[in-house]
Amino acid sequence: MILNSLNPAQQEAVQAPLGHQLVLAGAGSGKTRVLIHRIAWLIENEKISPFNILAVTFTNKAANEMRSRLEKMLHVTAKSMWIGTFHGLSHRFLRTHWQEAGLPQSFQILDSADQFRMIRRIINTLNLDEDRFPPKETQWFINAQKEEGREPHQVDTHDFTTQTLIKIYQAYHEACQRTGAIDFADLLLKTHKLLLSNTQLLAHYQERFRCLLVDEFQDTNAIQYAWLKLFAGDSNSVTIVGDDDQSIYGWRGARIENIQRFSKDFPSAKVIRLEQNYRSSGTILKAANALIEQNSGRLGKNLWTDGKEGELITIYAGFNETDEAFFIVNRIRDLQQNDYALREIAVLYRSNAQSRVIEEALMQFGIPYRVYGGLRYFDRQEIKDALAYLRLIANRSDDSAFERIINTPTRGIGDRTIATIREHAKSFSLTLWDALQQLIEQKFFSTRTEMSLLAFMELINTMTEKTLTLELHKQVEYVLCTSNLIEHYRKEKGEKGLTRLENLEELVNAAHQFSQDGISEDMPPLAAFLAYAALESSDEQADAYDDCVQLMTLHSAKGLEFPAVFLAGCEEELFPHYLSMNNPKAIEEERRLCYVGITRAMRKLYMTYAEVRRTYGKEAYHRPSRFLHEIPVELVDEIRFRTKTTKVMTHSQNKAFAYKPEAQGQFRVGQKVYHRIFGNGTVLDCEGDGEEMKVKVNFVKAGTKTLIASYLTAK
Repeated sequence: MILNSLNPAQQEAVQAPLGHQLVLAGAGSGKTRVLIHRIAWLIENEKISPFNILAVTFTNKAANEMRSRLEKMLHVTAKSMWIGTFHGLSHRFLRTHWQEAGLPQSFQILDSADQFRMIRRIINTLNLDEDRFPPKETQWFINAQKEEGREPHQVDTHDFTTQTLIKIYQAYHEACQRTGAIDFADLLLKTHKLLLSNTQLLAHYQERFRCLLVDEFQDTNAIQYAWLKLFAGDSNSVTIVGDDDQSIYGWRGARIENIQRFSKDFPSAKVIRLEQNYRSSGTILKAANALIEQNSGRLGKNLWTDGKEGELITIYAGFNETDEAFFIVNRIRDLQQNDYALREIAVLYRSNAQSRVIEEALMQFGIPYRVYGGLRYFDRQEIKDALAYLRLIANRSDDSAFERIINTPTRGIGDRTIATIREHAKSFSLTLWDALQQLIEQKFFSTRTEMSLLAFMELINTMTEKTLTLELHKQVEYVLCTSNLIEHYRKEKGEKGLTRLENLEELVNAAHQFSQDGISEDMPPLAAFLAYAALESSDEQADAYDDCVQLMTLHSAKGLEFPAVFLAGCEEELFPHYLSMNNPKAIEEERRLCYVGITRAMRKLYMTYAEVRRTYGKEAYHRPSRFLHEIPVELVDEIRFRTKTTKVMTHSQNKAFAYKPEAQGQFRVGQKVYHRIFGNGTVLDCEGDGEEMKVKVNFVKAGTKTLIASYLTAK
């Protein structure tokens, strides 16, 4: 019964004799099923007690699913089994052995926000400059050390900065000990330390856990691998399931080397490859295989399916990011007409900031969408911060904007000061800005606080004065730089900080592309732009259970699958990311990320790029991504946007065919027209008939251009 639903390779992995094994499980090859059936086989056929099994997953959801499915298969309770995440199992261990670990019985776990606040207090207590030692950056440093298994005294000292960071780490370590608190990273570190130091306890758990199983092994970091090796000892059976081709979290500490060295650390390990894919078409799998073969040092596997070859992969070369977004939306509408539900369609992108243009296009056509695992563009913290500065510049009576930015970035204005301003405003029916002016005139605050408040008011007044004569996108750019928001978020290390910076850059692009069509043209451009942003933000995104298009980063897409997938922004310096360009190891991780994206698609895959993309308000020309060139041409159907012809080349057929945008029709001299990229214009001349009619247009903002009629809409 346990083997009935499995293919030969899966059966081999499930019924392997006790010992070590590395199951290389390709995308869509049924690895979760193998892991669950392996546990069931151990209990039913090898007569291993559930009490002697330790299974590690990477999410609580996966652990709950595994437990539930095992209980249904075996008709027993799985409570005696240790099934959970590394952190969850370590927490269970420390709750049991709190005394041996030197912890209070009711020890508290600090979440990320609590940890940040404690680190910030310590930096202030040590009289250190937050600008030189930002709390966020220090928090990242401390957690990185813990993930490498290092306590403060074990960190190598390189320079004065590192010495100071170690000093903060030590003070933080002592503060946690005093208060009986541990953070998330401590769960593994303290478990590992206790097992190393307490040989009796280590022997007990090595005797107990005869069989250890670990999922998503390619995503383990240094301390997690060390943790596993301790529990495994010299005689226990270890099964790891993973895919080196899907290791995409190097930026947060994951080590692809762990899965590559497993066979060296466990030399008797048998390698079993799960290569039959149950998700994607043959064409998609061939593309994924060809792409990932470019990486070196792979353990090696080749995905295949006994299903259909399926449709060719569509590659679209857009004129710019707006054209790319409209192509995606038009194809989504086509998919709808071909019986695809919206929830079966996903748009994936490398950078979070790319979502703005796509969101805008979806809203314009009334297509519901949801940003998976994140906020919509105008709801993101850094964007709301930037807009708050712009709102206060435009209107000093905007109290919510005032409160949001008076101490963002931090400028020494505390909560008590803000509460005082708020109470004064309430008592005298004033705006917060006017209340602050009155309190300063009355010399209410201490000299130090007054200086900080005056500096804030001067900043806003200077911004207002300097931006009066600037174009809208220049206004936004000036405010971002002068407010120090760019520098503020640059201090936030890792992918999260980089994402915030890219989102802020995209705000400049949004302002540059903004048109007041549909918004009162009597309004100043800044006021109109702020109204547009408010309207965009006010539309609620679709509920998780609604039929809606799924938008997400490529990193968020891992583990998911969709009948139709769009990979947007396949350009050099965007994907692969510009930070990886001079680092071969980083390029290989970017390629693995592309492999993950491709293998999310079940039936239809689109890969798009823009010939021109606006970056920080300026047009940038990037080459198509190398990843596109690594897909065999016979698997590709390429469509290329052209302003002077509707002919496009298709690699698959090696002949031209007509790409027909929706807008068609005849035009006359003097007629008002609209182009989705160039905006409003007036027809100067027409030549030809039908779809091949060439129209010369004087655009208000883009000047004179000659276009095919099908790209224009009559007004």
